Amino acid sequence: MPAVFTYILIMLAAIIIWFLAFKRPIYEGILLSFIILLFVTGTWSNVFVYIDDALGTSLLYSMMAFCAMSQLLTKTKVIDNCVMIIIALLGRIPGGAGYASIVASSFMGALSGSGPGNVMATGTITIPAMIKSGFPPELAANVESTASYLGNMIPPSSNIVAALGALNAYLAINGKDEVSTGTFWIVCWGCSLWFILSRFVQLFAFCKYYKIKGMAKEDVPSLKQTIKEGWSGLLLPVVILLPFIFDAVCNANFLTARLGATGASYFSKSLLIFTAGVATIFGILISKDRKKMTLTEIISTFAGSVKGIVPTVATCILGYMIGAMFTDLEVGEELQAVFEAMNFNIVTLAFVIPLITCFISMVIPGSSIVVMLGEVFIAIFANAGADPLLVAAMLPCICGIMCGITPPFALGMYAGMSLAKSDFTKTLKNDLWWLAAQYVLEVIVLLGVLPILGL
Repeated sequence: MPAVFTYILIMLAAIIIWFLAFKRPIYEGILLSFIILLFVTGTWSNVFVYIDDALGTSLLYSMMAFCAMSQLLTKTKVIDNCVMIIIALLGRIPGGAGYASIVASSFMGALSGSGPGNVMATGTITIPAMIKSGFPPELAANVESTASYLGNMIPPSSNIVAALGALNAYLAINGKDEVSTGTFWIVCWGCSLWFILSRFVQLFAFCKYYKIKGMAKEDVPSLKQTIKEGWSGLLLPVVILLPFIFDAVCNANFLTARLGATGASYFSKSLLIFTAGVATIFGILISKDRKKMTLTEIISTFAGSVKGIVPTVATCILGYMIGAMFTDLEVGEELQAVFEAMNFNIVTLAFVIPLITCFISMVIPGSSIVVMLGEVFIAIFANAGADPLLVAAMLPCICGIMCGITPPFALGMYAGMSLAKSDFTKTLKNDLWWLAAQYVLEVIVLLGVLPILGL
């Protein structure tokens, strides 16, 4: 067996046993696997090099910034106002509560970066609304959970940051220019639009099958009132997205002419941290309780959110540490050689790679997989003729979505079930339809047959 598969199996075994047998957090399992791999590979003397490489990665701090932003925006309740506006707009059409769930949960999931957490946050509003308007509980649970996990592939999700790092690392090795943050984000949005559309189409079919109607008039909030109370929250996407659109449109000419190629590159990278801070400040300013958002209250909010932030940040750091070890051991090169020896064409890769990432991501967070193996997957696809930019934009999708909706570790599905109080067997059967549609569309997009915004 090639050494690369031995390393990956050791890592997976350590995490699975630690998680299932000892009921401990995933990030502890990743740390355990890192320690075991140090001994197995005889690289213990390089441990501080790996730690230094991980902590010296600028993208890590961008991930931390967006994690902190999501915690504070949740505290300000700005997102809740946006959800109510969406329900007011879509609630009266047949299946309207479900469409509102897809829109609201996709957006909220992109901000929070946590699939199960988003299900529990947004789902407390959308799931009861769906059930009350005629949705079977199992359908309501899956609409919410599959939409929430879409956030993993939609900027500004922290998964996007890791994917951009993998792409630019691949481009640097191959002597090509880096892709700006703005350009990459636009392609990510282009990919995500197809998956949001597919959710709408599936929901439309389910609504026809179950003869679901719109929400009752008395259950739909007044559009005028919701806009009056929460219109400023609708500006939040503009605050977050506009800088990156500017970067994508102007980076090649306007910024380069004024800042030089190096300056334009650093401007693009700085947006990741700068925008998170600006969005956070904007969220505080438009909060209905902004008078209560004093410096003391803000510090208290972050202090109370440490338990939510630390696991994500720890997982990212450990992922970068294992990624540094794999680079040192040339795991990527060996894995790439194995796939090249199999002589897989792009069609075969489009079917096989998402299955591999789906299996691994059941026990390892998607962002960590992108850090450890993202560059390798990009290289494998590129050698088969795929567009590296498209593959990189799809990494957050194939690494971060299927894990949350694929049994037996479908945390998103379980979170939805707990809110909908749905039957496990019925929910599982309904989930398989969403799972199949997700996988088929992943294959189609990876094959490059659909037009993608930004490509």
